[in-house]
Amino acid sequence: MRKVYLVSGGVTKFAKANPEKDFRLMVKEAYDQAISDVPKLNHAMIDGSVVSYFSDHFTRQLMAGAMVNDFLGLCPKPSKRVEGGGATGGLCIQSAYEDIASGRMNVVVAAGFETMSQVNTWKGNEFIALASDTNFDYPVGGFYTGYYAMMVVRHMHEFGTTPEQMACVSIKNHKNAIYNPFAQHPAELTIEDVRKSDMVSWPLTRLDCCTMSDGAAVCILADEDTAFKVCDNPILIKGLGTGTDSMRMADRPHGDVILLPNENKDDYKGLKYPGVHSCRAGRMAAKMAYEDAGIINPIEELDFIELHDAFTSSEIQTYEDLGLCKYGEGGSFVEKGYPFMENIDYGIKLPGKTKIAVNPSGGLLASGHPIGATGIMQAVFSIWQLQGNIKEQFGNDTLQIKDAKRGLIHSHAGTGTYVAVTILEKV
Repeated sequence: MRKVYLVSGGVTKFAKANPEKDFRLMVKEAYDQAISDVPKLNHAMIDGSVVSYFSDHFTRQLMAGAMVNDFLGLCPKPSKRVEGGGATGGLCIQSAYEDIASGRMNVVVAAGFETMSQVNTWKGNEFIALASDTNFDYPVGGFYTGYYAMMVVRHMHEFGTTPEQMACVSIKNHKNAIYNPFAQHPAELTIEDVRKSDMVSWPLTRLDCCTMSDGAAVCILADEDTAFKVCDNPILIKGLGTGTDSMRMADRPHGDVILLPNENKDDYKGLKYPGVHSCRAGRMAAKMAYEDAGIINPIEELDFIELHDAFTSSEIQTYEDLGLCKYGEGGSFVEKGYPFMENIDYGIKLPGKTKIAVNPSGGLLASGHPIGATGIMQAVFSIWQLQGNIKEQFGNDTLQIKDAKRGLIHSHAGTGTYVAVTILEKV
């Protein structure tokens, strides 16, 4: 297969609502930003597009992807839609990669969006809940806040994880977002602020949960020859992994832990896996991506991670699924300060030293979560990190990770039904 590179990206500011902009205009704004950063790449060089959005319900428009392709002036070139729940954006990047790696195309636009403000919050939660089993889970009140509350209660029971440790995730991500002008919810918080905010589904409070958003993001991918002709510092897509699991957690069989390169079987004697405390699809996606990229110890070989933190609890689960720590250690991992930025004062005592920056952008919790755009937003911010362009794009360099060479993006759908992991590398 051919090597594939990310040459540029663009993103709109994520917001609760953008009533003056429909989905096509938001994507066009992100696309214009992406293509303006590579002036040697002209519109005619683009061979096709992949468009990602989660739900036809929010736009009340079937074939919205075709309308985006038209609005970008890419007709009659090929285009297709990708949809995979919360992992939609991450799967879009991987689909665009496959078009180029196969030799079918040389330059592909990966574009994602969501316009979730078109409906009330309760109706939006209902639409999102349609990504669960509508024959079993959904009819008995299965909203995702309830699913994730159940998952973290089990995590707390199995491993001793606490709501205060979850609050540390919220503090970190909201504080990081203060320095990200594209973020929806920048804030300086305390553990008390998080725990005293409105209870959504115990133990998840409002500040433990991401919010619905309007927004769009675009990445431009290219083959090796084109990438180095049009861009001085293209970013190599070094490794890909995707995992799946049954829709209903009750259907998931217990078995051996999927081991990552830095683990062995003795690490997990007696652990009931995956249970409802962990995501087997996340493990599979990580294993495939690490093997593809030749990574043995992720916490030493990665400089940052942008992961799918729809809830503070899911960030803690994902530390473990990605092998940043052992299963059961995710709560103490964040409490000790290991995934924080080393140059930011978060207003809480962190007994350990930073090991790896997780969600320097603010993640979904603070940047926002317009579902089809989210995984692509992670890629855009990762391109800027690896190109050393955070100051240029954000207007400050607080979130710039010094000498960053390799990053990971992680997209997660349902209760771990689809997970996509992609590793990016500076060359």
